[in-house]
Amino acid sequence: MLSASAQPNPRAPEQPAKIEVRARPITAFEPGNPQRTKFGALTFRGGLELTSSHRHFGGLSAIRIEADGARFLSVSDKGHWLRGRIVYDGKRPVGIADAEMAPVLGHDGKPLAARGWYDTESLALNGGIAWLGIERVNRIVRLDIGRDGLLARATLIPAPPGVAKLPHNKGLECLEFVPAGGPLQNTLIAISERGLDEAGNIKGFLVGWSGPAEFSVKRIGDLDVTDCALTPKGDLLVLERSFSRLRGAGMRIRRVPLASIQPGAAVDGPALIEADMNYQIDNMEGLSVHRDGNALVLTLISDDNFSIIQRTLMLQFTLED
Repeated sequence: MLSASAQPNPRAPEQPAKIEVRARPITAFEPGNPQRTKFGALTFRGGLELTSSHRHFGGLSAIRIEADGARFLSVSDKGHWLRGRIVYDGKRPVGIADAEMAPVLGHDGKPLAARGWYDTESLALNGGIAWLGIERVNRIVRLDIGRDGLLARATLIPAPPGVAKLPHNKGLECLEFVPAGGPLQNTLIAISERGLDEAGNIKGFLVGWSGPAEFSVKRIGDLDVTDCALTPKGDLLVLERSFSRLRGAGMRIRRVPLASIQPGAAVDGPALIEADMNYQIDNMEGLSVHRDGNALVLTLISDDNFSIIQRTLMLQFTLED
């Protein structure tokens, strides 16, 4: 457990390593129709296929883009941070700069993964505070990134009892912090990948909420939740992913009104986009939202599972706000 006792002479933590991330631009989301830019409610802005020789690069499961639209923080499912900056040519992403990686640290300064606390699948940020959902052990930890950067140490936070009971490898894939000033303010929204309730819907939780703290997201088809992100106007965008040996990967993003998320509710919302292997997708696992003028920019990242037959993709779309 992440608790109290420190080691008498703890080993100095591994310093962040500067790495090179190579980026191959993706100019068409639908390769067979490169002139098309509109997909559902979204407009394709551009994308990148990312590679690196660094041994820990890959497996990216969550991402958060800062308000400047460039700096980002991501986490891999093997318990490593990736931090860097998106380089643009106008509005189109063309590269990654200032990239560095470091292991996520436990309270004792040792990597979380060293104790078996990996499958770090979900990430929320509020100012300098980060929260991570760890699927392997169904726990949530808090880190002061603003103060300590990538050397921040994780502390366990209380979560609703249902989180610990989620099925193996189907735990928390979505974390989002709701800021002050609206419904559910100062609450963490947490949604599982495929922890199902009695009606077959996907379990969600309100972390830090007093009283009953479970809700659900209606499960439609064979898609599982892989991330979520809050828009400035109060919608929760939910990223979903499917996979079959016959059809390959699929992706959907639904827009759920934040006001509809209440204890006991089963929430739903319209699909903004749906895509299959006819498009430039892979195992899409991370979603972030930032504003650019009157539009919202959705940034998606894929988890290549450290496989040579999968890709790490960063895709950007705009949504008129």
